[in-house]
Amino acid sequence: MTIRILASVLALTALSGAAQAHAALDRANPLVGSTVASAPRTVSLTFTERLEPAFSTVRVENASGARVDQGKAQVDSGSRNVLRVGLKPLPPGSYKVFWKVLSVDTHTTEGSFSFTVGR
Repeated sequence: MTIRILASVLALTALSGAAQAHAALDRANPLVGSTVASAPRTVSLTFTERLEPAFSTVRVENASGARVDQGKAQVDSGSRNVLRVGLKPLPPGSYKVFWKVLSVDTHTTEGSFSFTVGR
């Protein structure tokens, strides 16, 4: 009887940990808070969980709040935890990346970071 109770407690603990998994930003290119010498052609975000492509977005804005990305972001078909968006030609300045993703475990996360070109 004690073994069954212990097994049940362990199973519930494991399930509650799995249920709380979220797609957190693991790394970005350009790097979060970085200054790059030349303008990147894409923003690439790598997350800790696989993403649902239809519900994962990224937007890049200049210092005035105008969008400078090329539209719909794409989840990498080979590595479903990578989200990319193409960029328009960027002049020197500061840019902010806003992302919102839905992981395959149905949890939504969002965040933002900045990078600078040529300063």
